Amino acid sequence: MAPVTITIGELAARTGMSVSALRFHEARGLLAPHRTSGNQRRYLRSDIRRVSFILIAQNLGMSVAEISTALASLPHGRTPTPADWAAISTQLKQRLDAAIARLTRTRDVLDGCIGCGCLSLTHCGLYNRDDRAGITGPGPRYALGDPVATEAGDA
Repeated sequence: MAPVTITIGELAARTGMSVSALRFHEARGLLAPHRTSGNQRRYLRSDIRRVSFILIAQNLGMSVAEISTALASLPHGRTPTPADWAAISTQLKQRLDAAIARLTRTRDVLDGCIGCGCLSLTHCGLYNRDDRAGITGPGPRYALGDPVATEAGDA
């Protein structure tokens, strides 16, 4: 029995992704439709899940290259099994946990920095006296995960 296929328009309607975006992802190897004798694209119904993953991954801020790497572990030509998706889910959960930790840390440091009122990393006596954060590199060091230095200068 031949696999059930759908057109690019049906895939777009089902997933909410535009036809042009589907073509973009095809050109980057994230989707691999079959072609009819009239050169029309036909997608497997399981490609709905692939596109759904692409949409979720994009919302997480993953690049096309990262999405491609994750999707490379999925089989082409057959519906992925729960085990196939579990492997990808593990990667996503790790990424989400790291993002949640980073966002929580940023929120907590930002609250304190705004609370001091000076808004200056050069002159801040509360969190960054003598610009100790600048020693470790450019940017918002504490929000990026560097430990906040104590009054004694410990990090």
